[in-house]
Amino acid sequence: MSWRPQYRSSKFRNVYGKAASREHCFDGIPITKNVHDNHFCAVNARYLAIVTESAGGGSFLVIPLEQTGRIEPNYPKVCGHQGNVLDIKWNPFIENIIASCSEDTSVRIWEIPEGGLKRNMTEAVLELYGHSRRVGLVEWHPTTNNILFSAGYDYKVLIWNLDIGEPVKMIDCHTDVILCLSFNTDGSLLATTCKDKKLRVVEPRSGRVLQEASCKNHRVNRVVFLGSTKRLLTTGVSRWNTRQIALWDQEDLSMPLIEEEIDGLSGLLFPFYDADTHMLYLAGKGDGNIRYYEIGSEKPYLSYLMEFRSPAPQKGLGVMPKHGLDVSACEVFRFYKLITLKGLIEPISMIVPRRSETYQEDIYPMTPGTEPALTPDEWLSGVNRDPILMSLKEGYKRNSKIVFKAPVREKKSVVVNGIDLLENVPPRTENELLRMFFRQQDEIRRLKDELSQKDIRIRQLQLELKNFRNSPKNN
Repeated sequence: MSWRPQYRSSKFRNVYGKAASREHCFDGIPITKNVHDNHFCAVNARYLAIVTESAGGGSFLVIPLEQTGRIEPNYPKVCGHQGNVLDIKWNPFIENIIASCSEDTSVRIWEIPEGGLKRNMTEAVLELYGHSRRVGLVEWHPTTNNILFSAGYDYKVLIWNLDIGEPVKMIDCHTDVILCLSFNTDGSLLATTCKDKKLRVVEPRSGRVLQEASCKNHRVNRVVFLGSTKRLLTTGVSRWNTRQIALWDQEDLSMPLIEEEIDGLSGLLFPFYDADTHMLYLAGKGDGNIRYYEIGSEKPYLSYLMEFRSPAPQKGLGVMPKHGLDVSACEVFRFYKLITLKGLIEPISMIVPRRSETYQEDIYPMTPGTEPALTPDEWLSGVNRDPILMSLKEGYKRNSKIVFKAPVREKKSVVVNGIDLLENVPPRTENELLRMFFRQQDEIRRLKDELSQKDIRIRQLQLELKNFRNSPKNN
């Protein structure tokens, strides 16, 4: 009997990655050298934003997508922060609104003028102060307009209602720095990973922890909800210091469903999930390759498809929303790869090979669009609603009619859950305590040296005085 290989039926098994030609890249960009574990890049259907290296504060570029090629060194920047910018995210419903957070403890909302920047922008439409330490993450709510989440090094997650420009809720269940935030499809659940090696599923409006996993064998770094499958995927490090992914049931985090080792490299693994195609992409910080898998509902759950390879290492990756893809080329995902050594942003398209040039409805199902399903008041009152879907055939690149209006307010104390956040003294992180300890040790050594020098000088003066008194002239 002849042996025949068993092929798994999948329309995505031949998906391939295609890097853009040099003239369609963005060149000459001074990408930030900050070592914070973020992407430093955000993209939507109109603009590309990249955090840049700058002196005396933090800044980022906002470039219209059609303006490819070499970017001039004096290109206008968004440069209102007093500290390094650590994260940027575009509003999913208003394409010219972007949120940024920084080491200066603030979160700022910027409105990009039509056609991009003509001069440096220093004034944000809204400045949000509530964290007492630097802010490392910002995330927009997936179905509600003007609800923004921010996570700081004070171990708190603040929920901002941008209609009033104030924090309305505080999630205070973490005991160390928060590494990642991820929402489920309707935004009713928030998954977080933390430096205390715990994975949590939180009800965001109450701050109640619904599930918690203490990951001793699998030290979690990043987490992503797998659409509406009620599963989570985390990336992290195994007990043997190999890179690893784990799949979890969101209603039972006692044990992962599966764990799979990827390789022995040290760079952080960033996961990206496409709920429309059920494809998972894994890209390592400092790697040049992007692996991709298909997620199934039955064991083994995870099926390896292929790997896009490139010699240039990536610092971070921006992801184009679905409504910004080129459906005529059967493009199902697009990355914007940050190559720091070359100062280059390289688009990488993931393409399903098809002979027909007509619209491929089986690879483009209805997808979340650019219209919010809820207002901030509705969501805060406890309403959950699935995102409003759009067809990429009918509503391709349809512009949203929503306009952002910044509230007018006076600066005052920020009180959430009965705590004034601006007055509340935060706990110290382990690194901060170590730095403080070493500074104190250096100061103690310096003071001891000064005292010993003074003691030596005093003894010299005493000896001189004794010699002077015993000299024959004074007798």
